[in-house]
Amino acid sequence: MAEPTDEVLLQHAIGNTPPSMYYFPNFITVEEEERILNKIPANKWISLSRRRLQAVPARLTASNTLVASTGLPDWLVKPVAERLDGLGVFKDAPHGTVNHCLINEYLPGQGITPHEDGATYHPVVATVSLGGSIVLDVTEKAALHRTDGASDGRKAWRILQEPCSLLVTTGSAYRDTLHGIADVEEDSVLNENTVANWSLLGDKEKLVANGERNERTMRVSLTYRDVLKVSNIGSKIFGKPKS
Repeated sequence: MAEPTDEVLLQHAIGNTPPSMYYFPNFITVEEEERILNKIPANKWISLSRRRLQAVPARLTASNTLVASTGLPDWLVKPVAERLDGLGVFKDAPHGTVNHCLINEYLPGQGITPHEDGATYHPVVATVSLGGSIVLDVTEKAALHRTDGASDGRKAWRILQEPCSLLVTTGSAYRDTLHGIADVEEDSVLNENTVANWSLLGDKEKLVANGERNERTMRVSLTYRDVLKVSNIGSKIFGKPKS
């Protein structure tokens, strides 16, 4: 990757979406993707109704506090967190870097309802996709609470997240939109008119050859954030972070 600068970020800005959404195809290599997938502990999954997840280094407390018993393990730092630092996307965060990673596994037909990440985190989220491709549905939050039965007229965008890609959401895109994943086994009608980040995709030809369809396979997302409230109690008890 070129020397990271604000100009590099601008080159990866997704047009026709709320400001400050950036897409990087091939952010990591296939070999790095495989290595990370093999490092995810098989015995630490938490099963939810429609997916399973791991929170690293720990789940947040009821007060949305991260108890810093350890830092992120080496396999989540190298290369991903280091490259995020190089891009400077978390340079203005309170801790100057990421301190938390949520690992989500989605099987075909599994998704997540539209939601926002909220004030628990510094308003930047960086998501690396592993395994299969998936469409992220992004919608405006405005007019969510209309009660007159009329169409709320919210704008919506579809962002295709390919394997090994990075999606960065910040600014008004973080504050003013919801994001979710439909519970489908196939994403369809994927073309330059329907996919917001079409011009930035790494393999448009594959979609065209497949009839503008993406048949979902197992996908794992690594969602990096900076949790604002951190307790150092855990580090005093458990010692220094381990690889």
